[in-house]
Amino acid sequence: MPKFIIEREMVGIGAASDEDMRGAAKTSCDVLRALGPEIQWIESYVTGDKIYCVYMAPNEAMIREHAERGGFPANRISKIERVIDPTTAESATEMA
Repeated sequence: MPKFIIEREMVGIGAASDEDMRGAAKTSCDVLRALGPEIQWIESYVTGDKIYCVYMAPNEAMIREHAERGGFPANRISKIERVIDPTTAESATEMA
């Protein structure tokens, strides 16, 4: 299933309380349950004024539907084409 990164612009979100974060997470989970198992929230990264969320979904439209139902912004949605990490620098011959 495709994986996406959603950029949500939310001024001051980094200073939100734990209670506010719990409420947002609960709202998101409630909407996800209503949408069904095709969409999954993997994790989110909160910065000062943005949240970057990683989701698995069949398409961008389902992610937009989640955002609309939950009342969350989805300022930018990008499909992840591939993932690299430090092991990507190792060639197959080095590992043999």
